[in-house]
Amino acid sequence: MMTAAPKHDVYQAIADPSRREMLELLAKNDSSIKEIGSHFSISRTAIVKHLNVLADADLVTDRKSGREKIYSLQPAQLLEVQEWVSYFEKFWDNKLSMLKHMVEKDIED
Repeated sequence: MMTAAPKHDVYQAIADPSRREMLELLAKNDSSIKEIGSHFSISRTAIVKHLNVLADADLVTDRKSGREKIYSLQPAQLLEVQEWVSYFEKFWDNKLSMLKHMVEKDIED
């Protein structure tokens, strides 16, 4: 019995700057492969591979429109990243507050 290749997780999908840019483009408008490709200096095949990684991570979906595939952003999976990053925002907020306190104390002295 053959098993399906593992899906890419959201962190793997957003690790590549080109894929992050594709997500930004799709946040503005649903787009075809041709429209997405017009923003990059890479081959159509490379664009499709990047979109497949994003689709594997459930960050984009596609639908047929005539002869084209139209891709749409599915941002729900990004909540996982937002939650992870927010943990570290609290860490840095605390560190910055401590730094502010130390600087203000030095100014007063």
